Amino acid sequence: MPMTAVADRSLGPELARTETIGADTDVLVIGLTSSEDGPAIVPEDLFGDVLTAELRGELLDQLGAVGAKGKAEELTRIPAPAGLDGVTSVLAVGLGSVDKLDAEQIRRSAGVAARALSGTELVVTTLSGLDIGAAAEGFYLGAYTFTPFRSEKSAPKPDERPVARVELLVPEPGFGEEALFRAQLTAEAVATARDFVNTPPSHLFPAEFASRARELAEAAGLTVEVLDEKALEAGGYGGVLGVGKGSSRPPRLIRISYAGGPKKVALVGKGITFDTGGISIKPAQNMENMTSDMAGAAAVIATTLLAARLSLPITVTTTVPMAENMPSATAQRPGDVLTQYGGTTVEVLNTDAEGRLILADAIVRASEDEPEYLIDVATLTGAQMVALGTRTPGVMGTDDFRDRVARISREVGENGWAMPLPAELRGDLNSKIADLANVAPHRWGGMLSAGLFLKEFVPENVQWAHLDVAGPAYNTGGPFGYIGKGGTGVPVRTLIAVLQDIAAE
Repeated sequence: MPMTAVADRSLGPELARTETIGADTDVLVIGLTSSEDGPAIVPEDLFGDVLTAELRGELLDQLGAVGAKGKAEELTRIPAPAGLDGVTSVLAVGLGSVDKLDAEQIRRSAGVAARALSGTELVVTTLSGLDIGAAAEGFYLGAYTFTPFRSEKSAPKPDERPVARVELLVPEPGFGEEALFRAQLTAEAVATARDFVNTPPSHLFPAEFASRARELAEAAGLTVEVLDEKALEAGGYGGVLGVGKGSSRPPRLIRISYAGGPKKVALVGKGITFDTGGISIKPAQNMENMTSDMAGAAAVIATTLLAARLSLPITVTTTVPMAENMPSATAQRPGDVLTQYGGTTVEVLNTDAEGRLILADAIVRASEDEPEYLIDVATLTGAQMVALGTRTPGVMGTDDFRDRVARISREVGENGWAMPLPAELRGDLNSKIADLANVAPHRWGGMLSAGLFLKEFVPENVQWAHLDVAGPAYNTGGPFGYIGKGGTGVPVRTLIAVLQDIAAE
């Protein structure tokens, strides 16, 4: 079944600012906070001309009558009062305690509201008065769906389709214009990463992934280089070739460059388009989720495109190794030794620890550009989820930059947490026959051991951060906030915020 190209698909609702609540509005979405004194509509006095004190009082009375409390992400829908001419209904979304209200809660509440508004053509919201950027991101990402592979049998019916247009109420011309512009571009980048992750491996193998990434990058005016299997062999990319040699669909390495200024940042993303584990094969149960093993690649590609769209005054070069890890007569075996790009030899004790092998090649290549900062992103270890759960990325690397990236990640709501690279674990990666082994001989601190392996390939003078997003990049549970099932787009918002922070130095 053919798939609509990532670049051609509308990924979210149309977003716009408005100073009025039009007569053709289907639903007005308002925010409700909770306190000991009862629920309150917020913002309190920003939209007095269109939402008068009398109307607010009437809305509060009706909401109270049906039990609305304003608890975080609580939804209460009531008929619109007579004073809202032409509006069909009002949806109050809970924002929780007013003392704890922040941008991430607005984003989450907007996302919950968006999912509840399937089949709606036009929504107007006052959440924009609290934080227009967070509200826009929440509505856009909460409404995201992935349907290119549904036939007419299961395609969404008209009343199941995502909300078509969201108008964000503003008190005056120009209010929030720049914030909305940036929020929309950011949300589109997150949705692009989600689309890549959600595309099944039957349709997104290394050559196709590289082709789609090239199409998007060239459309944005960026410089692109793609190495096929022959170029990888000629260049000595032993890690990428070793992992990809078991598949009939050969590996690729793509480099995308955005030249925006003198300060140089390298991004690297793991692009395993499907991971069976190779000869060290994974259990069959839940293996289908390994379609997400290229989420790191999706994130760094989407972030590079976003940096260009935002015209950030820095240079970003993204290096993405892409391979499919399969078992076959040609696959690498446990006990094989490969030579990474740059010359380091690695004894492959476990072929399911393949991500670090392709990342090592890419990190060495990216470092040849002499970046000041290097960030790699990967769905690297199940140990990340054991240590931090499914919503908290582990952040490792050079101490100061690691802490900076983790702090920024929490500020944008992606929850990164700084983790150590204990020196005592490094000896467990010694090999009896090569420079390194790709895994330690035990299961303790597996996320940290993987980080220590990657550290061997990072120059000492580069500020480096490694993000393990094995759990956060792919949601296998129920929807929450602005996150649906499948690809989440984590950590695109962290990466772009870090790039903006670097650009502001």
